[in-house]
Amino acid sequence: MSNNLIVRGQCFSWGQRTYLMGVLNITPDSFSDGGDFSSVVRALDHARKMELAGVDIIDVGGQSTRPGAEQIPLDTELDRVIPVVEAIRAESSIPISIDTTSAEVAKAAILAGADIINDISGGSFDSEMLPVIAKCQIPIVIMHIRGNPQTMQQYGNYKNLMAEIRCFLDKRINAATSLGIPRRKVIIDPGIGFAKNYKQNLEILRRLPELRRLNCPILVGVSRKSFIGHILHQPDAKKGFGEQQQHVVQPFSMVLISLGFMMCKLYVMST
Repeated sequence: MSNNLIVRGQCFSWGQRTYLMGVLNITPDSFSDGGDFSSVVRALDHARKMELAGVDIIDVGGQSTRPGAEQIPLDTELDRVIPVVEAIRAESSIPISIDTTSAEVAKAAILAGADIINDISGGSFDSEMLPVIAKCQIPIVIMHIRGNPQTMQQYGNYKNLMAEIRCFLDKRINAATSLGIPRRKVIIDPGIGFAKNYKQNLEILRRLPELRRLNCPILVGVSRKSFIGHILHQPDAKKGFGEQQQHVVQPFSMVLISLGFMMCKLYVMST
């Protein structure tokens, strides 16, 4: 694995520290912050707060990926994310990632100033996604999932959880590199909460070091996930979020940092 990745002039030195990806959902129905940042003004204000709080990347998404979320029209997703990307880029050089499975959204977002594509399907939902990224030569986050957000909760039966996650990620890495995406620009994500139950999420966290054999930087998203609510007997990720969940999220994040994992995806609370 290459130890350095340059994104918009910022050097990500893998293995030196854990980088923080702040989540900015421009959706009315995301599991945690749906509706909070639905206007460009509110989204930009929160992006500023996240940057001041020290995040290294802002991850903008316009399509909810919570369990059961319906696929929205392409024009709707574009209308949600592109003005926000343009507004952030107009005043900041912070790296921006786009959480999308659509190649058309990816292309438009790159033109608007995005630097990374964060695809929950690893480029498997849209056959044009990997060719677009190969042409633009930007980094991609390849995440593990089974099914799609509408169906993924039906596919939580694994014979060997970590082996199957590794196998999926390895295949998607090979698909990406075969099209000309440099391996040093591939980041992997085990997909906490995507076709995994509470116990499986905890098993992934315990066994994360096994993914290092794939020789790619690892992104892990634990902030405000439902399994944390399960630990706290608090099923609603949004209702009552505060010190109690922060006290659980922070130790998880600190463990990831202490183990040397490269990226941690989190929600930054708005004040």
